[in-house]
This record gives sequence, C-alpha cells and structure tokens, in this order.
Amino acid sequence: MSVLVLASASAARAAMLAAAGVETEIMPARIDEAAVRQAMLATGAAPRDLADKLAELKALRISARRPGRLVLGADQVLVLGGEVFDKAASRAEARRQLLTLRGRAHQLLAAAVVALDGAPLWRHVGAARLTMRPFSESFLDDYLDRIGDLALQAVGCYHLEGPGAQLFARVEGDHFTVLGLPLLEVLGFLRARGVLPE
Repeated sequence: MSVLVLASASAARAAMLAAAGVETEIMPARIDEAAVRQAMLATGAAPRDLADKLAELKALRISARRPGRLVLGADQVLVLGGEVFDKAASRAEARRQLLTLRGRAHQLLAAAVVALDGAPLWRHVGAARLTMRPFSESFLDDYLDRIGDLALQAVGCYHLEGPGAQLFARVEGDHFTVLGLPLLEVLGFLRARGVLPE
C-alpha cells in the first residue's frame, strides 16, 4: 500500500514524491478553486491563507473517501505587489502575465496540508522569491512557442525545471517550493509520523 494519497493532478508534485522514494496513490480532488479564490480574496484574505485553504480543501475532499489514509493536498499561489495571479487560460493571457512579471520580483507560496479521516493533521506553507530578468518580447514569443500549452499548466506560466529557467535573473528560496510542494517539510512530517524511516 502507498504511504500517501496525493489529492492533486500535478505531475510535478507526483514526480517529486516519487523521486524522493515516497510511494503515492494519485487521486485528484475536484474543488471549485476559482470560487474559493474569489470568495477569499473578496473578504481580504492574505495570499498565504488562500494557498493554505485550497490545499486543505483538497486534502479533506479526498480524506473523506480514504479513511485511515494520510492524504496530502497542495496548492501554489503567485503574488506580485499584493495581486494574486491565476493560471493563464490562453496563450495571450500567458503572454500578458509574463510581461507583467518581466523585470520584477514576485513571491510563490506553496502550501501542503495532510489530512487523516476527514480532519487536517499537519500543514506548512513554503515561500520563495523569484526575480524575472528584463527579457525581450521576441524572446518571450519564442519561449511561448517552445513550451506551448505547458504555459497554461502552472501559475506564472513558467516551468523552472525547463526552458522557464531562462526567464529568471534570481531565485531565492527552496527549489521544491518553487516547483509547487514544500517537499522537505512533507518528508520531515512523514518521518516524524513513522511512515518513513528516520
């Protein structure tokens, strides 16, 4: 039996856990992220709280279906000047977002919540600061041509583990947090819980 149920469709999160040797069952949670995001931001919720709540909702949704199992929910939020960015819905939107981020520093928040039997058991929010270089529009168009629909799969429209690295001048913080999961903290929790060896 797998150590953990991952309540996420993210291939990057699944790959990180697999590479770290954590056997995982993938069971994506279907929640209305846009509605939760809109409601929380309308009430002035902090971006950190938004990431945490979305991760919690995912973990709880799947935990109710997997009694006795540890369920990991995760979410990532990009913040620039107090504004929270969503995943782009089109290439044109991805281009606009990247032009907005160009030459500026933004923050990525990656939240993880582990639930057991329908209740949150553990949580962590990791943060990283990324500074994009002032790239040209021709570079941007070439970049979008090369990565295609991958730009629509991640908040920020970049994949730091691939060609997206060329968009940046500086990255400060945990690499795994940038990829969407505070992996080292998750592994620490699993060791403390006794499901991974010390």
